[in-house]
Amino acid sequence: MASLSLNSLKQVLRAMVDSPGFDRVLNKVEIVSASPGKVVCEMKVAEEHTNRLGTLHGGLTATLVDVVSTTAIMYSERGAPGVSVDMNITYMNAARIGEDVLITAQVLKEGRTLAFATVDLINKTTGKIIAQGRHTKHLGS
Repeated sequence: MASLSLNSLKQVLRAMVDSPGFDRVLNKVEIVSASPGKVVCEMKVAEEHTNRLGTLHGGLTATLVDVVSTTAIMYSERGAPGVSVDMNITYMNAARIGEDVLITAQVLKEGRTLAFATVDLINKTTGKIIAQGRHTKHLGS
């Protein structure tokens, strides 16, 4: 069972985006659902999320992989956010202003000191995969 409630998880995300730090770029991300080790979020791409070509910025995609996978790790039995050890993203399709993106993070394995997660960003309307990320986190001892 997850150590946080879904409501608590939503409050954690709100606290992050309401802070003056970098995480405020995620202010349009909403948690849609969560089960232990899995979190689904949604975000409508806005101008503030785009690059010069008018598509979802790769750096924001990486931030989504980082934060949403961390949220899934926090919504697991151990409940620890950990620190990033490795992260990679494969970019496959563009997302344009006004498009809804589903971000699904799944914990693949949580060991004694490491957690491994995968994140898929999918265009909600077309079902096309926008990007896929993998994230490894050190959970401490």
